[in-house]
Amino acid sequence: MAPKVIWLFAFVALYWAYCIFWGVRGAMTAKTASDYFIAGRRLSIWVFVLAATATSFSGWTFMGHPGLIYRDGFQYAYASFYTITIPFTGVMFLKRQWMLGKRFGYVTPGEMLSDYFQGDMIRILVVIVALLFSIPYLGVQLGASGFLFNVLTDDMITRTWGMWILSLVVLIYVASGGLRAVAYVDTLQCILLAFGIVSIGFIAYSHLGGWGAFSDAMAAMGKTDLGKWGATSDGYNAYLAIPGVIQFTAGLGVETPVGGLWTGIMVLTYMFALMGIQSAPAFSMWAFSNTDPRPFAPQQVWASSFGIGLILFFFTAAQGMGAHFLGATPAFAEPGGISTVLPDLTANKQGGLVPHYINLVGDAAPWFVGLLAVCALAAMQSTGAAYMSTAGGMLTRDLYKRYLNPTASHTTQKLFGRLGVAFIVVAALLVATFSQDALVLLGGLAVAFGFQMWPSLAAVCWVPWITRQGASWGLLVGLIAVIFTETFGMTIAGAIGIELPWGRWPWTIHSAGWGIIFNLSVCIIVSAMTQNDADRSHRMKYHDFLREYASLSADKKSLVPIAWVVTLAWLFFGIGPGAVIGNWIFGAPNEGPDGWTFGIPSIWAWQILFWILGVAMMWFLAYKMEMSSVPSKEIEALTEDIGDTAQTSPSQAGAGGTA
Repeated sequence: MAPKVIWLFAFVALYWAYCIFWGVRGAMTAKTASDYFIAGRRLSIWVFVLAATATSFSGWTFMGHPGLIYRDGFQYAYASFYTITIPFTGVMFLKRQWMLGKRFGYVTPGEMLSDYFQGDMIRILVVIVALLFSIPYLGVQLGASGFLFNVLTDDMITRTWGMWILSLVVLIYVASGGLRAVAYVDTLQCILLAFGIVSIGFIAYSHLGGWGAFSDAMAAMGKTDLGKWGATSDGYNAYLAIPGVIQFTAGLGVETPVGGLWTGIMVLTYMFALMGIQSAPAFSMWAFSNTDPRPFAPQQVWASSFGIGLILFFFTAAQGMGAHFLGATPAFAEPGGISTVLPDLTANKQGGLVPHYINLVGDAAPWFVGLLAVCALAAMQSTGAAYMSTAGGMLTRDLYKRYLNPTASHTTQKLFGRLGVAFIVVAALLVATFSQDALVLLGGLAVAFGFQMWPSLAAVCWVPWITRQGASWGLLVGLIAVIFTETFGMTIAGAIGIELPWGRWPWTIHSAGWGIIFNLSVCIIVSAMTQNDADRSHRMKYHDFLREYASLSADKKSLVPIAWVVTLAWLFFGIGPGAVIGNWIFGAPNEGPDGWTFGIPSIWAWQILFWILGVAMMWFLAYKMEMSSVPSKEIEALTEDIGDTAQTSPSQAGAGGTA
């Protein structure tokens, strides 16, 4: 057995021991249903900061993101802005959801939304979103973990066996310990994720010969039209420029975009999809699990926007773009080639990029291979564990307890929560094992589905005008629009003999963008047609409570227009149509280091600049505008045993605090 495999098993055993410890510890401390499903609303500040960060940035960040930067170049690297846009969703919604959960004892978002809208259609749709998000998303993560071990053990462990064995430990600690176990394991997983990405980035830089050699290699690249997408309509190498604002193509599978897929509109709507990570139902339960909103701002601004952003824009970018000059793209062996330490990955083999980087240190430091493998494993399990736990809670609270056993005891709720976790894991593994094609199709839907929760969350947190019918039908239509602008929908239509003419992502607009267009359109039209004074009065009890406890102080209300301008300007120029300026403003891609203002391609400099501005924007919103701060008045819960008994809604008690 190779030394690196021995070290791999040793580090995995230590990691598993840590996971099982917190599973047992969580099971021992979970006395009530609230303890099990939302950690008794008592997560500490740093546990949430690290755990929420690990949940937001999964194994896809570790394994998939560098490969796609390699495949599509810096035009795709705009996706690294999800380090800003994912927590931006948290800034918009987490604090206010926490306030409602604290006040009225909600455990799941389905409970909150059905109580707010006084209807169960939205509850059922939320559970559907949770399942459609968690099962394929988890399947992708588990499948990637099996692939990683297959590569690093030199085929000693097959992908399927690796996937099932590695998943068993996740199932044990999540099902036994609930969300508290997930949170404490996630703290370690966050540290391992960050350490692993930075380490692999240094491996890439070391083989590239440093920053200067890397820049020279990209300069040589810029003088060619070589690569997957060739040249943009402006004549720039498509790896170093985005191909315009929008392309009115019928969609992938019907037409091939000129100069690449990642137009300004595509980047913007893809960022919408990734916003779905923190608007997915699971993050509502993360919000409910905190003692107070104190952890939200540091997680959103410093851990995510700044910390993970720093890692992605400097280290992940080097992994992806540097691979072209290390042998992964033989066409660049002459123009900019530095070495051939990586195999040819041009035939859609970019998924193996990170394992190949890890293998580069195998002979010199086999123990380091084992450590980096555990970092990757932790990254892949971090998000999956959270979605397993929360989806199990929603199955229990929103289906079993709501419709089958309203008086279910704590013990019974915990039992069905564990069964729900097992169901989700087995479903994900079966899909990943027997139909990898289906897994890929479903995986494309997950985050776009999560983003369709935005109008419903906006309604309960900000906009009392949105009605039950508007939110429910808008969400349903949005989900359908997502399905039929993704490959999954094309496949379904083809199976029943219907040929859809628009393909995947028509007009270079991501399915999340099409979903929200239809979602909002239906939501606004139906809400306008279904206004009702009694329902509006009920909804206003929530908003009166939020305004009393979360309104800005008088001296800061003048900053609201500035907040709007700053946010919209950043979205437009940083990740939207205005990003085309970044192609050339600091030097055209074909000018080379002498013509590049900062010695690197203009598109990379633009991304780094707007990352810094994005961190400043997040600080302004979270801290200065108090969107993630602790309320000035203490919130008193309306039930003594919150989360474990029937909650008291505003219709049963005054929202201002009288029972």
